[in-house]
Amino acid sequence: MTCSPMSNAAYRRYMRRFWPATGLYVLAIALATWLIPDDATANPLTVAIAILPGIGMVLMIWAMARLLIELDDEYLKMLEIRKSLAATGVVLAVASVWGILELYTDVPRLPVFFIFPLWCGGLVVGQAWNWKAGL
Repeated sequence: MTCSPMSNAAYRRYMRRFWPATGLYVLAIALATWLIPDDATANPLTVAIAILPGIGMVLMIWAMARLLIELDDEYLKMLEIRKSLAATGVVLAVASVWGILELYTDVPRLPVFFIFPLWCGGLVVGQAWNWKAGL
């Protein structure tokens, strides 16, 4: 048994799903930033443009879920779940602590937009956790 992601068919399928979704997300964010002026009113056009990045994000989440479903190696599945658990912990900690700061002080507001990128950054923390544990 090898743990190389590219030697596993589920990881290869994941990459074929994840990277196009990530490209859509990044391009749609750039497009929305370019096309929608600051403080634009919500109308059908601005809402449609603003929702495009969300489609990419949902596709990335779907790709991650499919990976967990398709992985037949329980060890690899456990590593992926540990990464997700760490990412969720990072998001919950940051959102909770920053929310308390927002409640009692005049710190800048943390836009909800940053939750998903923060969660993705938490996956890096989870990967480091797996490496440190020798997994």
